[in-house]
Amino acid sequence: MEKIKVTCEMEITLKVIGGKWKPLILHYLQEEGPKRYNQILHFLERAPKKTLTNQLRELEKEGLLKRKVFPTVPIQVEYSVTKHGETLYPLLEMMCDWGSQNAGDKYEITNKQCCEE
Repeated sequence: MEKIKVTCEMEITLKVIGGKWKPLILHYLQEEGPKRYNQILHFLERAPKKTLTNQLRELEKEGLLKRKVFPTVPIQVEYSVTKHGETLYPLLEMMCDWGSQNAGDKYEITNKQCCEE
């Protein structure tokens, strides 16, 4: 397998969790536990279905999410964070804290996820 060339270590992180919804998906599942696709879609509110599907697949491919399929009719799928995905938690918490501290009057947070300090 050919290695992917990157400029620096930070680029690896951005390649893995880059994308508007990936950090939100990971943080939501880390905080709330395993969720079905529709629950994630409902949480994200404005995420296009196709984009959400693609980003869930990419996170699974990177080994950050686990996809569990339930043999029901219709089929149910549940997503959860893997041990490898949990290693991103400190970074996601820092992002959450920074956003919370810098929201000011410019942003209205519709679904608070960060702990208030």
